[in-house]
Amino acid sequence: MTLIDGWKKRKKGTPAESGRLEMKRIAGYVLMCLLFFLVLFFTLLASLQPPKYDLRVGQAAPEEVLSPKLIVDQHRTQQLRSEAMSRVEPVYRLDQGIYPEVKRDIDSLFDLVFEVREMEEVTPEEIVAELQDNMLGITGYQLLVLAETPVERLQNLQNYLYEIIAQRMNQGIKVADLQWEKGQIREYVGTLTEFEENLRETAVTIINSTIRPNEFLNVEATENARQEAEESIEPVVIRRGEAILRQGDRVTADRLALMRELGLVEGEYQPNYLLYAGITLVVLLVMLLFVGYLWQFHPVLLHQLDKLLLIVLIITLISLMTRPIFILSPYLIPTAAGAMLLSLLVDPRLALMANTMITLLVGLSTGNNVLMIMMGLVGGTAGVLSMMNTQQRGNIFISGVIIGAANVVMVTVFRLVGMHESVRLWMDLIYAFLNGILCAVLTIGSLPFWEYTFSILTPLKLIELSNPSHPLLKRLLMEAPGTYHHSIVVGNLAESAVNAVGGDGLLVRTGAFYHDIGKLKRPFFFKENQYMMENPHDKLAPSLSALIITGHVKEGLEIALKHRLPVKIRAFIEEHHGTTLAAYFFHKAKSASSEPEKIDEHMYRYNGPIPQSRETAILMLADSVEAAVRSMENPTRDRIEQMVQKIIQGKLDDGQLEDSQLTLRELKEVRKIFTRILAGILHERIQYPEMDLKELKGKSP
Repeated sequence: MTLIDGWKKRKKGTPAESGRLEMKRIAGYVLMCLLFFLVLFFTLLASLQPPKYDLRVGQAAPEEVLSPKLIVDQHRTQQLRSEAMSRVEPVYRLDQGIYPEVKRDIDSLFDLVFEVREMEEVTPEEIVAELQDNMLGITGYQLLVLAETPVERLQNLQNYLYEIIAQRMNQGIKVADLQWEKGQIREYVGTLTEFEENLRETAVTIINSTIRPNEFLNVEATENARQEAEESIEPVVIRRGEAILRQGDRVTADRLALMRELGLVEGEYQPNYLLYAGITLVVLLVMLLFVGYLWQFHPVLLHQLDKLLLIVLIITLISLMTRPIFILSPYLIPTAAGAMLLSLLVDPRLALMANTMITLLVGLSTGNNVLMIMMGLVGGTAGVLSMMNTQQRGNIFISGVIIGAANVVMVTVFRLVGMHESVRLWMDLIYAFLNGILCAVLTIGSLPFWEYTFSILTPLKLIELSNPSHPLLKRLLMEAPGTYHHSIVVGNLAESAVNAVGGDGLLVRTGAFYHDIGKLKRPFFFKENQYMMENPHDKLAPSLSALIITGHVKEGLEIALKHRLPVKIRAFIEEHHGTTLAAYFFHKAKSASSEPEKIDEHMYRYNGPIPQSRETAILMLADSVEAAVRSMENPTRDRIEQMVQKIIQGKLDDGQLEDSQLTLRELKEVRKIFTRILAGILHERIQYPEMDLKELKGKSP
């Protein structure tokens, strides 16, 4: 018995026991979801986590170091911004209030000179003495020049001074340029030939004493300009897949800092919480979408822990295979293998949804490669469609070829539209085709494991079990030929009826072949195997005969377990008689007993259970009908139909069909099919006259 068989075996107990079983079931769901989440999380983390390098400043890069994600190169960005800021010229402001102050200083000097010179009988020496305390600090020889020069010449000089200072100060004089401006003014004044040299020297002295800077640094405007220049530089972005270091480049401090920020330096653990959060959201989203799909379209599967575990394991294994195979070639990742397996083991529609999930996970693991995603979707869909109604293992290989061809078409299409840039086109095409072959090999190779571990009967397994060369069927043919023939007829009857009501015809036909294998223990105790021999039940007590007859169910289960027949096949053995009464021996016992009312009916009933599915219920009806009609004398269509109706009604009245989910409309259809087939088998034949062979001599053509 497999592990899954143990899960499926349920016993009715007290409410407390039922509660504990439900708690275990819930715990199983939680544990499965948790393990599924953790496996997918760490699988994606291993794929998306960038490689690390043991590098130091000054070392040469052993290979090209690529950025695993988009990141701003802060060092280079700051360098460019600093350069842009350094190119910004300082902003100065012109103080218009300084020139009037300079002009007033000059006016004050000349007003004082003119005022002193208007005094009566004042000598030049006295004028110089009066002017000694002027506010400009002009002393000595220049004061004497001002005292002796005619007033008209001084007024003319004053006007020149106004013009010179106004011209210079209107252009703006910076503090740093003041001495240079004074030198320029000295040179200019030296060219004024209309004034004597002593007046020119005096003019230069006055200008030097009065002129001052009037253009000052505007700190706020300069800072704003520098900030605008800084903001005008866009951040330097290193995109995913771009080189941080070329092979052979020397590692600089800024490149090493960038690698540390990206988590590319070995020995320096830096938790990437954004990556962890992203992977968590992706895995949770995939799980929620899948549960939502099951809730909407396959609600029954949500209550089948074994099927859910099967789906989870297949998706997980394909995801785990992605990274190792990706190293060899991304075109070899067998995404479609999961879809093929789920199509055979569970349901084709579910396989399409699961293929979408697997493709998304594989695409994420391979760097969001659009070609890989399209190959997974198209190849997986082709695999599911080509696997529908597959009943031969050789067809799986054909499906692999179809998947390979679909992959080749996708690679070719991407090359034609310019989205496939590899220079190894032919090698990629070969790998893409081999992908389909690999999917077929994985499907064929692992299918027996899934079938046995999860007790799943695929059409392929059913075809194998229904092969007449199966050891049990060969034994049945050799040791109990009547039972073998009976099983074949019952299988054909049940298959036709089940197909008519929308059941699994292949399953019921295979189950019918094995439903009476318990008769191999004592084949001659059953009427169909007693050809030309005495009936051993004539010498046995009815109770013992009933025990032998009803015991073939238990003995059939023992043989089935020994030969590891699947659970669904064992259900036909266990349920094909339900809890019906071995009526012949029960009535025989009552007839032979002096106290018939004391005969225990339960001793003459099968142990059951009653049929739990439409397939096992229809097999029960086919088994009873075939045996009853075969025993009829001179069967006609009407008599056959009456017998079939009587047997079906009897099973209904006995409660044998209560759990089978068969409707009255379906039972009516079953009755029609049984009647039609049995009437065809037992049709009236022409009785040929006996002929003397001697009369035929020489008359043959």
